[in-house]
Amino acid sequence: MIAASTGTITSIIVDDETHARQALRNALAPYSQISIIAECEHGLEAIRRVNELHPQVLFLDIHMPKLDGFDVLELLGDDAPLIVFVTAYDEYAIRAFDKNALDYLLKPLDPKRLQKTIERVEQRLLSSEPFVPNKILHDRQQTQIPLQRILVRDGSDVHIIPVDQIYYIEAADDYIAIQLKDKTHIKQERLQNLEMQLDQRDFCRIHRSYILNLHYLLSIESESKDSKVAILKNESRLPISRNGYNRLKELL
Repeated sequence: MIAASTGTITSIIVDDETHARQALRNALAPYSQISIIAECEHGLEAIRRVNELHPQVLFLDIHMPKLDGFDVLELLGDDAPLIVFVTAYDEYAIRAFDKNALDYLLKPLDPKRLQKTIERVEQRLLSSEPFVPNKILHDRQQTQIPLQRILVRDGSDVHIIPVDQIYYIEAADDYIAIQLKDKTHIKQERLQNLEMQLDQRDFCRIHRSYILNLHYLLSIESESKDSKVAILKNESRLPISRNGYNRLKELL
């Protein structure tokens, strides 16, 4: 949740380049209302510091190793403060952020643009308008299809799961259970949404509650005339619905 500004605006700078963090700090120095309470050099550190310090604003670089700025935004979810992206993208590519209520700064920093950003930050913190990153994350997901990895946040810990290590995914209301060979990760996500992002050549919805990685399918057994079960290489047994079996036959 974003708290209303009462004068001082707590902020964190996130950028993997030391000189870029210093440049932003110097540019923000004239704005006495901006209090920089931490600097982070990568996304994992940013998530930990946001959890600890609960800043009102995150000045977030987009291009960073392991976790980029969009990954950080996704993992923070409802805990995300107001985001100001800092990027070397050209202005044409960045317009989508402006339309979706996410502010941005282009590198190298333009003092006039920075002033406008600070004004928008102040207005947003004083308003009751919620910060909703879902639209920009949805647009970004469309460029990442098919998924190569899934990010899971566990408190301040982040797990980066390559999709080729996933045996199956199980629905659990608004959550999913991602099953690896001998470990399970829980993520707040709808199975249907994830299904659309996975490579349809490798993953099959075999049941309303299960998506199977075909590379780990060992065999299909019949338990009764109308009941079939998928046997996986880790000895897991998953139910197969009639529609799921038809989909499997098309892929195998």
